[in-house]
Amino acid sequence: MNDIVYVGRHSLMHNVSRHAHESWEFVYCTYGTGTFVFDGSSISYKCGDVVIIPPMVPHSNASEGGFRNIHVNMTSPRLTLKKPALISDDSNHFLLDAFSAVCFHFYSDRKQRIALLSIYGDLICCYLAAYQTVQQRSAVVERIENDIIANYADCDYELDTYLRSLPFSYDYLRKLFQKELGVTPHKYLTDKRLQIAAEALVNAENSGSTIADIALMCGFRDPLYFSKLFKKEYGVAPSFYPKARQQADNQQSRNAGSVRIAVEDA
Repeated sequence: MNDIVYVGRHSLMHNVSRHAHESWEFVYCTYGTGTFVFDGSSISYKCGDVVIIPPMVPHSNASEGGFRNIHVNMTSPRLTLKKPALISDDSNHFLLDAFSAVCFHFYSDRKQRIALLSIYGDLICCYLAAYQTVQQRSAVVERIENDIIANYADCDYELDTYLRSLPFSYDYLRKLFQKELGVTPHKYLTDKRLQIAAEALVNAENSGSTIADIALMCGFRDPLYFSKLFKKEYGVAPSFYPKARQQADNQQSRNAGSVRIAVEDA
């Protein structure tokens, strides 16, 4: 599954004549714009887009200004697509990183080359499957989200100040963010801080961190305020969360085991 059989990189090109592959093809545009033409349809793309082409689908690729790309051929990818599709990379360019790594390792002579290609093949398919289900976000919402992620640990981070520095109405940004992500920017920031804190609490025994330490590293200067928010979100105080989480995980494991036994006995 997700086996990479070929990787190529196009320098500046203007046309690729009509052809088809026995395997799936994933084409990441690294420069320019262009259009893939299929029988009865076409897909226009830009830099940062990935065009996904199923096996034995004839296609050509043309661009007036020229394009560059990395193209990966893969057998049996874990995707539900049945026809050509376009998926855009996000502002962090995680897909570009994966495609670039695949291109490097495909032609390297490292001993772990096959294992690395298998891992990156899985990673690319996971990214594509995830991005396929995510509604495209506006550029300004991505900017706000990235700024929150970059600064959530800073106790002095002023989200309001950042929002008011953008060339849009404060109320418009707040409503747009909530429309696209389901929560306001401030709720997103609080949720992110509490999520990171919850994971840190589970690992606190190994790290030696106190609740006050964890609160501070997640952007909460006041540990009492942090504890109040945490209990409201997770239903238990931070000091009891690791035990409650372990009990929940154990119960989930027992339930999963019961399901497996029932299936095997059926």
